[in-house]
Amino acid sequence: MTLSVGPPIRPLTAPPVHPTDAIALFLDLDGTLAPVASTPDAVMADDRRTSVLGALGRVLAGRVAVISGRTLEEIDRIAGDAALAASGVHGLVRRRHDGSLLAALPSPGVAHAVAAFRGFAMDHPGVIVEDKAVSAGLHYRQSPGSEDVARALAREIAVETGLELQPGHMVIELKTPGADKGQALAAFMAEPPFAGATPIMVGDDLTDEAAFQAAVWLGGYGVLVGPMRDSAARHRLKDVEAVLTWLEAIVEARA
Repeated sequence: MTLSVGPPIRPLTAPPVHPTDAIALFLDLDGTLAPVASTPDAVMADDRRTSVLGALGRVLAGRVAVISGRTLEEIDRIAGDAALAASGVHGLVRRRHDGSLLAALPSPGVAHAVAAFRGFAMDHPGVIVEDKAVSAGLHYRQSPGSEDVARALAREIAVETGLELQPGHMVIELKTPGADKGQALAAFMAEPPFAGATPIMVGDDLTDEAAFQAAVWLGGYGVLVGPMRDSAARHRLKDVEAVLTWLEAIVEARA
């Protein structure tokens, strides 16, 4: 699926509190449900986040899913096991509402990318490597001076291996080709309990744009979290606190 990011729709106002019998919610994790931290492991479970995800699952009759670049194991750790339906590694792994799993087979190039990234990290203190089986991530938030050379290395490996380049906030990822967050959202919407609802995707990163577009195509919209930028989103929330407050308002409106 090739997607282009169109001009922003202005003004990006706060999203309304919809009737819970009409919507399906798709939520990014880092920068949306959880603050971005200095390292991936520094993001921990939080009682408020876990509580609101559990409550949303009940009032939306299961029509809530986390769609993240994290692995499913990391999603469960951070969400406190409250995210029954979830998609990890940018759509490459998906857990349906019934608990069944769908996962892409890892490209042989991923192992090469992980090895190359680990070699790079040895020479660049503060750089962190993630092996997600179907993708390799290189985090340089603690080594911002490494950004240019990290991205150059990733581009070189992408050409060598055919892996898909996936940039993010202070991270560059090389992933097995074949899926994105938009395709994950569309797949959820074709299945119960999501089918027939209005999809709303909430996210902060460029990786969420594919899901914003997919939500629009399926009759819904996206909610951008954080500073204003060019986006396919229709609405915007300031930060993680604003997201949680909005989600709590949806729960309370149903109570």
